[in-house]
Amino acid sequence: MKNIEALIADGGDITLGALAPFDCAATAADGSNCLAMLVRREGETLGALLKRLDKAIGIAWSDDVFIDEVNGGRSTLV
Repeated sequence: MKNIEALIADGGDITLGALAPFDCAATAADGSNCLAMLVRREGETLGALLKRLDKAIGIAWSDDVFIDEVNGGRSTLV
């Protein structure tokens, strides 16, 4: 999970946990931007959610596309 490692090494953070009304969400942010907000899918393992988060961070950095499943619904990108 190279993107998560790079984000944290650069002072960014990720968060995992309940985010009402969702039982589990994963978010990633750098110093000034929320890079991704993903909702854990039914039957999805935490490992799989973290892999999707890692991919979403990469998309944010390479394509300037910020995935927000919390407010925008399920993404087809990750």
